[in-house]
Amino acid sequence: MSRTSVARLTDEQLDALGAELDAIRRELIDDLGEQDAAYIRRIVDVQRRFEVLGRALLWAGWFPPAWLAGTAALSISKILDNMEIGHNVMHGQYDWMGDPELNSKMFEWDTACPSEQWRRTHNYVHHTYTNILGKDRDIGYGLLRMLDEQRWRPYYLGNPVYAFLLMVAFEWGVMLHDLEIDRILSGRRTWSETKGIRRQMWHKGVKQVLKDYVLFPALSGPNALPTLTGNAVANLVRNVWAFSIIFCGHFPDGVASFTEHECERESRGHWYYRQMLGSANIRGGALFHVLSGNLGFQIEHHLFPDIPSPRYQQIAPRIREICDRYGLNYTTGPLSKQIGNVWKKIFRLALPPQHGSRSRGTPALRDAKKVA
Repeated sequence: MSRTSVARLTDEQLDALGAELDAIRRELIDDLGEQDAAYIRRIVDVQRRFEVLGRALLWAGWFPPAWLAGTAALSISKILDNMEIGHNVMHGQYDWMGDPELNSKMFEWDTACPSEQWRRTHNYVHHTYTNILGKDRDIGYGLLRMLDEQRWRPYYLGNPVYAFLLMVAFEWGVMLHDLEIDRILSGRRTWSETKGIRRQMWHKGVKQVLKDYVLFPALSGPNALPTLTGNAVANLVRNVWAFSIIFCGHFPDGVASFTEHECERESRGHWYYRQMLGSANIRGGALFHVLSGNLGFQIEHHLFPDIPSPRYQQIAPRIREICDRYGLNYTTGPLSKQIGNVWKKIFRLALPPQHGSRSRGTPALRDAKKVA
């Protein structure tokens, strides 16, 4: 476990924790119904309206107010498509509805990463092995040093630069994530092994480029350039927003990481325990939570990733009470604080560890108190 000091639970306590959270999950599933279906359909309708509005206004993009309004509307549309709709639909949150447009296996979103690859790297790898160093490839995305336990190398002096580039081109960074370029460079994976993955990336990436930078600008006729720049800025806004929300949910101060050894033969209760300690919430208002895909409740999402996201706010007080009762950190804070912590960590971990500091290992686990 990372140097964040946390309570270590006994096997009996972990079993009790697992049973308690399983009961909450069953309660949520039993209560799913029309209100959840109506919510996601309403969000899809709003997203589509913003896209139509944005693209219509960009056709008059020669007029600066129209360009600004169109770019803003298109940015909101892309954020909703990726965060509250795409991410959550692909987790299977609405499969129970039987609606093909909201089926996790059939949904394709407005971003460069093929949905099939996202479901594998995010839904399976990340959510199964959350913050396990060496297993969860979302720790630094194969580019960044985000934990003290990652061995420092001179390459990491560029940590802030790599993070900035990943942020502004986030959809492309996520698309390339499944290639595992770091493993290819180290010889642990061959280029030929990625042939099928690269084919999917090429097909999806070309479609995105043609749609945003060829088709819609061409349809705008003499206003092609304002439409092209509006699309580019909307993609940039979406990329920066998605990067910020995701990194604030996983890497601010107070979030713990784990070793593979600690998670061997992991029980259901320990998996819940790891999700609670390996995630962080972000405080905000109702609009913020919709635009963030309700990932301001990242802890609740990691506990129940296939439960409709509006339910997270409903159960958040109960999850916090459980954390308090078991002596577990419930890491939360406003966006400004969380994003400041993340970027401070990015800069700090670019530098080699100071003499006597830990670069690997898990002394925090050994020092953590036992909860009676």
